[in-house]
Amino acid sequence: MFIDRPDIEPGIKIAAQVTPEPSEDDIAFIQQMGVGHVVLWTNGDKASYEYYATRRELFEAAGLKVYGFGSWAVHNQPAITLGLPGRDEKIEEYKRHLRNLGRAGIPYTTYAHMANGIWSTEREATRGGAPARAFNLDNATEGHWVGTVYKGPLTHGRKYSEDEIWDNFETFIKQVVPVAEEAGVKIGIHPDDPPVPELGGIPRCIFGSFEGYRRAMEIADSPNVGLCLCVGCWLEGGTWMGKDVLETIKYFGERGKLFKVHFRNVDKPLPHFVETFLDDGYMDMYKVMRALREVEFDGVVIADHIPLMAKDHKVGTAFSIGYMKALLERANDEFSA
Repeated sequence: MFIDRPDIEPGIKIAAQVTPEPSEDDIAFIQQMGVGHVVLWTNGDKASYEYYATRRELFEAAGLKVYGFGSWAVHNQPAITLGLPGRDEKIEEYKRHLRNLGRAGIPYTTYAHMANGIWSTEREATRGGAPARAFNLDNATEGHWVGTVYKGPLTHGRKYSEDEIWDNFETFIKQVVPVAEEAGVKIGIHPDDPPVPELGGIPRCIFGSFEGYRRAMEIADSPNVGLCLCVGCWLEGGTWMGKDVLETIKYFGERGKLFKVHFRNVDKPLPHFVETFLDDGYMDMYKVMRALREVEFDGVVIADHIPLMAKDHKVGTAFSIGYMKALLERANDEFSA
């Protein structure tokens, strides 16, 4: 039985993506930033109702609400995306994940439909020499995901067709939608990262463009399936996406399809980009926050892929969340005036 979450208030909520097993110092850091919500990830061996429930209890004891919880074991899985042996078992595992979340009263999870890992090339320096994730299409010969290394030019032995990717998505989503609706859990689908037409022989034809997302939402046909809109991915894609990120927010936001937002910036679009600080990329991130406020976005916004500041990950997190809080305050003031 799904436990309702009336304590998650309406409006834009800035959340911290943190470890599900925080230290006392970790909890204090989140509280000191003035963040009231968290999103969590775990491995498949812990993806149980009992674990989800104890994590919710732990964070709520500290005054923090768990908005979402993901399991790496059912996220970005080649068996599902490519229809490989073991697909049916993975889909059943995903259904258990949804049921466990619903029973624990956690209302959201993120899903990605790629097949060969999130691809990056060597890290590069952004402002002030800060190391940051980068991608150069000319050098993208290897990817990895959850302990598996994928090497090109064909990561799974052959080229796959766009029809195969679409058919496999439809098989997956049609099975999990009834479970998500019954459990009361929303699924936000993350864009392909990077959103190039193909990597390793695998087309990125669904979640690498506006039109692909639009068609996918029609296939899912459920209030429980929407977008985990990674602003950084949309900026990486540039004109390849079909519509810019502000148009995308307006279209899907007005239809209640935005569930979670990854708030990050890049220096320029593909074929070669470097992730950078929120105030240092080619996008004015206030325009993004304002667009979210304009469509009355009702989910969480997190900082993501933060460049390393002062050799301490917490420094960049604090900088990013502080910047986001200021943008949100400005947007709220503008709309309440």
